[in-house]
Amino acid sequence: MLTTADLVVLGALADASNLALLVRLGSEEGPLAVYKPISGERPLWDFPDGSLAAREVAARLISDLGGWDVVPATVLREGPHGPGSVQRWVGDPEEVPEHPVDVVPAGRVPQGWLPVLRGEDERGRAVVVVHEDTPAARSVAVFDAVINNADRKGSHLVRVEGGLRGFDHGVSLHEERKLRTVLWGFAGQPVAEEELARVERVLSAVSDGTSDLRGALDVLLTPAEVAALEARCRALLAAAAYPTPSGQWPAIPWPPL
Repeated sequence: MLTTADLVVLGALADASNLALLVRLGSEEGPLAVYKPISGERPLWDFPDGSLAAREVAARLISDLGGWDVVPATVLREGPHGPGSVQRWVGDPEEVPEHPVDVVPAGRVPQGWLPVLRGEDERGRAVVVVHEDTPAARSVAVFDAVINNADRKGSHLVRVEGGLRGFDHGVSLHEERKLRTVLWGFAGQPVAEEELARVERVLSAVSDGTSDLRGALDVLLTPAEVAALEARCRALLAAAAYPTPSGQWPAIPWPPL
C-alpha cells in the first residue's frame, strides 16, 4: 500500500522542520503514514546533493539488510505534492509514545540509564540528559554510526513491541563525519558480536557492486557517500567499539525530546 495506494492528506506535522504530511493510505479509514515531499524540503548547506527523502529510503534499506529493524517501511514515490518518501506510521497517534531518552534532575539518574549531558532547566536547576541502557538502544547506536546519523533526538525513537523504531533519517549518510546523537552513553564501549555481524552484512553488500543494496544506494546517494558508508563499516569493524564525539561537529542535537 505504501507504494501504490492513494495518499489522503490529513494535515501537516506541526513540529517538523521540513514539510511532513500525515496521510492515510487508500482512504480516510486506511493505515497511517507520513509523506515527505521533496518540494517541501529546506535547503541544507551541508547536504547539498540528493534529497532528504532519498536518504530516508536509503536508511530503511540499510536497516533492513543489516537486520536492525529500526526504520519503518519507507518508499520513494509520487504523491499529491510530487515525489517524496512515504513511511509507515508506527504506534497509536492518540497516545504519547514512550521515549528511551529523558531529562531528569541531577543526582536522580534512573537505574539502568546512562548520563550524557549536564545542564540547567528554565529555572536554573541542574538537570541531566539520560538514555536507557538496553540491547535495543545499543543496537540503534550502532545503526546510527553506520549511517552517520546527524540528528538522533530522543523524539526520533519510540518503543514498539519490546524494541525501538527510529524516524527522521533524512540528515544522514554524509561523507564527512557528522554523527550527532543523544546516545553517547555507550561511547568507547565494545560493540557486541551480533551488532558487528550486522555491520559486516552491510559492508559485504555495499562493497559488492552487483548487490541489490549497492544498486539502490548508487541511485539514492552520491558515489562519495556510498564510499564513505563502506569506510565507516570497515572502521567500526576494526575498532569493534562505539565511536566517540569527534569535536569537529556538534555532538548532541537539541532539543533531546
